[in-house]
Amino acid sequence: MAEKKKQSLTVKLYDFKGQSAGEEKLDPALFGVTVSPALIQEAVLAQQKNSRQILAHAKGRAEVRGGGAKPWRQKGTGRARHGSIRSPLWSGGGVTFGPTKERNFSVKINKKVKKKALAMVLSDKVANQKLVLVDAYNLPEARTKLLKQALDTLPLKGKKTLIVSQEAKENIVIAAKNLPKVKTINYASLNVVDLLSSEYLLINQEMLKKVSQHYS
Repeated sequence: MAEKKKQSLTVKLYDFKGQSAGEEKLDPALFGVTVSPALIQEAVLAQQKNSRQILAHAKGRAEVRGGGAKPWRQKGTGRARHGSIRSPLWSGGGVTFGPTKERNFSVKINKKVKKKALAMVLSDKVANQKLVLVDAYNLPEARTKLLKQALDTLPLKGKKTLIVSQEAKENIVIAAKNLPKVKTINYASLNVVDLLSSEYLLINQEMLKKVSQHYS
């Protein structure tokens, strides 16, 4: 029996004025994989834990200021024995078993698992028509008004959108800073958390090639 040919994976292509410009083929290994919610959750939790900042820190008796001298002599006062006012028994003294900056919440995740989870989220965007591909970011000036007008012509109008870019000084990156529902990200920094926090992913043909090369 002849082997069945695999159907090519394509996505609709637009220009930056919202007009249809044909279709573009996608890499099935990156945009057509089966989604596993458990694996995606593992990658999300790992990323959140690894990016967690340790802010809470309670000083122990060795860190509290003062208390160098014994508060009173050992015997003959009728009071309990104390060696330092930095003791946790004293008001203003050190804290016993308090939170410290030495805590470590980071976890290790396999690189292949991390890469697979990213491919799953990208595939989910494609499957649900949440990936919008344009031929180029034709934005002559870094003006928020011009970017909003362009985005309103695309299927992602008024939705939370993540735009894939290359340089921080690009017009589209600067113009997007004043749009509350729009966020930009470098193509080499794509991650599951940012992708999941935005409903739509906007990318142009040049960035699509770079993403495919970088993550394939």
